[in-house]
Amino acid sequence: MYGLLLLNDQVFNMNDVHIVTAAKELPPYGRETKEIIPFVELWLKGQEPRFIRKVLKIFEGAAVDKRYGIMSVEEVFAATSFEDKNKIYVREVKKLGRQVLKKALHKADWTADSLDYIITVSCTGIMIPSLDAYLINDLGLRTDVIRLPVTEMGCAAGVSGIIYASNFLKSNPGKRAAVVAVESPTATFQLNDYSMANIISAAIFGDGAACVLLSSEDNAVGPKIKGEEMYHFRDATHLMGFDLTNDGLQMILDPSVPETIKTQFPNIVHPFLKRYGTSIEAVDHLIFHPGGKKIVQTVEALFGKLGKNIDETREILRLYGNMSSATVLYVLERYLEKNIKAGDQGLLLSFGPGFSAQRVLLEW
Repeated sequence: MYGLLLLNDQVFNMNDVHIVTAAKELPPYGRETKEIIPFVELWLKGQEPRFIRKVLKIFEGAAVDKRYGIMSVEEVFAATSFEDKNKIYVREVKKLGRQVLKKALHKADWTADSLDYIITVSCTGIMIPSLDAYLINDLGLRTDVIRLPVTEMGCAAGVSGIIYASNFLKSNPGKRAAVVAVESPTATFQLNDYSMANIISAAIFGDGAACVLLSSEDNAVGPKIKGEEMYHFRDATHLMGFDLTNDGLQMILDPSVPETIKTQFPNIVHPFLKRYGTSIEAVDHLIFHPGGKKIVQTVEALFGKLGKNIDETREILRLYGNMSSATVLYVLERYLEKNIKAGDQGLLLSFGPGFSAQRVLLEW
């Protein structure tokens, strides 16, 4: 199917883009939060008792029952160098990326060499060449496949990857794209950092991988992308990110993030939906990134006033924690597996460093 875009009195053909499938892959080490608490207590030994109680309360109240990791909890709390942890990151990211892309291709009944465009997403480690180069070799992608690594957009990057893929596919009929997000926030844990940013990060984050396949083929199935945009908050670069230190990637997480989202929420959602001929009242499914308990509660309250829920988002946070860019794709997979009726609309939404909001409007 083709649409028409009028720009400067010229008419351009625009192809329909569909999200065909999504898949997830979990690292080998899984621990419930109650099993991690003793390691946290050991890590905090020697700190003020009041501070210890506060930290344990953060872990216990983070709304994360379990999370997975590329390394055991013993390794996470061990005194190792940035180099050693990054080597584990590189090794395990290659494995998870290969496994999740294979799983998604199998679900769609696609072959690896049918992909025209591959986007890989990660911000929790450093590797050059990027993951996509290894996937080309490991899975036999075509030698002319277009590749794009997205490395510095944090939690928003899963949706960013979908936006980049959609823009490519709209301009190229009959093509296929894969977005592969692999993250290991546990590899960024700072053993000698007792700041609230490091503690809250450790309490809410987990590791994981996800893959989304998209197509601009005439016979493509799955929800259609009706619109996609990014929204950038001015003078907000301090809110979220990493500092690169001798010990690794040190988390920056400003406590004002939930309030900032709340303040900007009307500007993020309503004009975007209006531009594509719809409104939040008409959106049936909210596919929101679970950044953490406070952010989920903030957005849930805003949507709740409009009669909407983000139950799937809260459940993904509970089961896996915040896996940075991959997390919202776990939520998306749940919706793709539902029996959703034709005509329903979905809003895909995530936030990340910059500070920015990434939005995609879907129609089943």
